[in-house]
Amino acid sequence: MKKEVALPAPLFRDPIYDCPTDPTIIWNREEKQWYLFYTQRRAADTSTGVSWVHGTKIGIAVSKDGGKWLYRGTLEGLDIEKGHNTFWAPEILWAEGCYHMYISYITGIPTDWEYPRQMLHYTSDDLWDWEFQGRIDLNSQRVIDACVYEVAPHQYKMWYKDEEKESRTYAAVSSDLYHWEVLGEEVSDCAQEGPNVFELDGIKWMISDYWHGLAVYRSEDFAHWSRCADILEKSGTRPLDRGLGHHADVLVKDGRAFLFYFCHPYAGEDEAERAAMENLPKSIRNNAVVQAAELKVKDGQLVCDRNAQVVWEMEE
Repeated sequence: MKKEVALPAPLFRDPIYDCPTDPTIIWNREEKQWYLFYTQRRAADTSTGVSWVHGTKIGIAVSKDGGKWLYRGTLEGLDIEKGHNTFWAPEILWAEGCYHMYISYITGIPTDWEYPRQMLHYTSDDLWDWEFQGRIDLNSQRVIDACVYEVAPHQYKMWYKDEEKESRTYAAVSSDLYHWEVLGEEVSDCAQEGPNVFELDGIKWMISDYWHGLAVYRSEDFAHWSRCADILEKSGTRPLDRGLGHHADVLVKDGRAFLFYFCHPYAGEDEAERAAMENLPKSIRNNAVVQAAELKVKDGQLVCDRNAQVVWEMEE
């Protein structure tokens, strides 16, 4: 028997640093509950430059039905070298008999952006204990924000941001999730990050964060993408749903698509708002929350009403 569950707004706030970003959601098959993973930015910490965006761990929140979320801490045991290092933007999927995680990694805690980024691969049976499988060679020293999707049976494609190549979206393919062949540039109309690929209503979609809202693309073959109208380019009216929508994950559930994104509710949407917010402490101005919204297809376009109450069905 199924019950309707209303997802809260905001969906989740990190109780330690109040700045969860880059959310991804997956069903824990063993525990029968949802897991929300995210980059735990350190907005509440004293920082130098952009150090608050670095030194981040991967936060975890769980929920039986999506209606209430419990913070469970951070993933441990991911380090591949000594020191306090940086983990960003987890991409997690169940495939080929286990969970796979692809994560962006930076050595140390930089105070600026000029440091190499790598893509790391881990596997797990339970979403808690992860075994390092190696670095993914993507022919670049500055790659972040993997999205992995099974485009055909046992054929996987990865999309990611290559900052060495004007921050365009590049792609690679694999038949085993361990060895990847770089295909090259796939979306070139603007710089962007956080690509996410999914299917809805028989259409292949990609969304990405280009810092003016989310760019939307559609494709017939997971390779050639046509630009559509943007979404989340305007503030919403729900609690703390202010500012642009950023770096989103899409969960297709029971034929419906649910968007999980983050926003900075105190950052300001335009120049006037940003100027007004300048008097706020950085620890507040940099805060972020995770929100959820539903995606729909209307007249061949992807649309999102971020003001609507989100309700989905769960087994009781």
